[in-house]
Amino acid sequence: MKIHILSTLRNYDKNYLKQDIFSGIIIAAVSIPISMGYAQISGLPAVYGLYGSVLPILLFAIFSTSRQFIFGVDAAPAALAGSALLTLGITPGSREALNYVSALALFTGLWLLFFYFIRADRMVSFISTPVMGGFISGIALTIILMQIPKLMGSSAGSGEIIELAEYIYSAARNIHWLSLLLGIITLLVIRLCKKFIPKFPIAILVMFLAVLCTIFLHIDTYGVQLLASVNRGLPALTFPDFSQIDLTQAAGRGLMISLVVMAETLLAENNFAFRNGYPLEDRQEILACAAGNIASAIVGSCPVNGSISRTSMNEQYSGHSQVVSITAGITMTFLLLFFTGFIGFLPVPILTAIVISALMDVVEIHLCIRLFHQSKQEFHIFMAACISVLCLGTIYGVLIGVLLSFFAVITKAANPNRFFLGIIPGKEGYHDLSRNIYAYPIKGVLLYRFNENLFFANINVLQSDLENAIKEDTKVIIIDARAVNSMDITAADHLEELTASFSKKNIKFYITEHTEQLNLQMRQLGIEHLIREGHVRRTILAALHDAEILPPYTLDVPEEEREFVTRRLSFLPAEEENTLEEFSWAYGDQVVEEIEHEVHHILNHIHGLKDIEEIIENGLEDHLESWHSLGAFDEDEILRRIELHVDEMPKSLADNKHLIYQLIEKRRRILKDKILREHPEIFEKLEKHRKKLEERLEHQRKHLGKSDS
Repeated sequence: MKIHILSTLRNYDKNYLKQDIFSGIIIAAVSIPISMGYAQISGLPAVYGLYGSVLPILLFAIFSTSRQFIFGVDAAPAALAGSALLTLGITPGSREALNYVSALALFTGLWLLFFYFIRADRMVSFISTPVMGGFISGIALTIILMQIPKLMGSSAGSGEIIELAEYIYSAARNIHWLSLLLGIITLLVIRLCKKFIPKFPIAILVMFLAVLCTIFLHIDTYGVQLLASVNRGLPALTFPDFSQIDLTQAAGRGLMISLVVMAETLLAENNFAFRNGYPLEDRQEILACAAGNIASAIVGSCPVNGSISRTSMNEQYSGHSQVVSITAGITMTFLLLFFTGFIGFLPVPILTAIVISALMDVVEIHLCIRLFHQSKQEFHIFMAACISVLCLGTIYGVLIGVLLSFFAVITKAANPNRFFLGIIPGKEGYHDLSRNIYAYPIKGVLLYRFNENLFFANINVLQSDLENAIKEDTKVIIIDARAVNSMDITAADHLEELTASFSKKNIKFYITEHTEQLNLQMRQLGIEHLIREGHVRRTILAALHDAEILPPYTLDVPEEEREFVTRRLSFLPAEEENTLEEFSWAYGDQVVEEIEHEVHHILNHIHGLKDIEEIIENGLEDHLESWHSLGAFDEDEILRRIELHVDEMPKSLADNKHLIYQLIEKRRRILKDKILREHPEIFEKLEKHRKKLEERLEHQRKHLGKSDS
């Protein structure tokens, strides 16, 4: 694979430069409290968070193919590094901690480099949108919970939701009310500005006002915490001293952190890329993450990661390329060289509110609501991934989410969409009997479509469906296997057994409509004899011919079903009937609205015609001809609904409504001839249908006659 350098700057539009530079400055400003806080969580002095926001972010920008993603010191890898120090009994902030944490960053980078070479980016293909959304939302909520104690005057929390809840409760018992007030006011102001003036750089204004509050109002004297002061200067380049480290233990923890970095960064990057419509090369993103972490180790900082909160802020201010990251890195460099003095004037609760506001936009509330209304199963997967991250951490959250995705796929495949097929009189093809009330099975034939690959988890479903559907007069069973692209050995064995079982019952069994690849698999799986014996046919029609079932087909229309359909047509109001087959299939519960929409479309066309001669020449007839592909009964229903709206014709055409009725009757005669020619056994049903229409038409004519008199 070719490595792309600064790919987001190719064909760069200079009109974006001003906006990108502005967004980069904002990102640098927001990174100050975020990176300093997470550096402390990792066990390093706060200034190392700023060091991790220069060289790592610049190297990431060079290799990344993401137009907007921001890299830097972030919550998940910092927390993992900090927990490693606690486990080993290393004092945070000590020389030993500095050496060990930078070694973790180096091992993280090396593992990511290894993942790049083995093409581990493919894992993203196995992570669905609900898993991705739940994962990102869980991380965002976790970081928000980590930040809440800082609003109340305490330090940031760490761990998962139980530890965070305990820490928030402890912080709530010692609330510093002025800090909380400043934080809440800041949060409200930012959210309101985001809603009403989203492009306004409220974060920079808030930080400027916060510095003024410290300088002139001396809010620190009232107990409001300020960021720690930072000495000027860039970090010295270092390399971990491996003689002081248990390499096996450090490499193992580095592996865990690298998995978190890869999963969290790729998932978040793909989420932003999909949302904003640009391509992403997942493999090179792993390389960019590796370069960033190796750079972080060289400057002595902690493992670094893609930042969801800063990327969300970059999106808010319309950053278009990695010029934003380059600007942020350069800005942080100038800050470390010349302007570290003002850092000590920044109030922690105000900066925390800025971070929380950015994270609130990351929580996928809209996706959650959409899934709740559209797909309960995927909603549950979303919630499971989110809750898993909150309760168990990043790695376990991803694993559980991926497992749930696989479970959903297997469950769906094990209970696939399948149905029996029949024929709609006057219409070509084979149609779902359960969705088309005018579709009837061919007498003595079971036509069965199975819309999934055949394997051990669903072959019993196919077998059960067929065996339960067999009647005394069943002579032929045909599987429409056009959706079956593969089968396993279990499915092959069951098909062989089914063929033998049906043969004993004198039932001819066929598999049809599938691809040549399935025939190859059947030969490889040892059931080639089914092909030789004629049980495999290219089409349904070929299978019917082989079974000596020839057109015109005798349809199985039970008398009781005819009575039921007739009764249904008699008692249901016209506007509530759901009888248009194509519309019913296409629009489901919205079928009535769509039918009415089409009828009104025809009527609106008629309204635009000048006179009845024009209607006769090219009006109603042209529109009705366009419905021939829907079948005879469908056309009849269109005609019926047009009749219901004839009274809506314009006044200029009122005297000629009888001509509209004549055109409708003319079309009916065409449909009658078609039914008599192709399916005479259905004609009685159509006549009953027509009789009802004629009675209503006569009623309308009498009503019109009284009005005329």
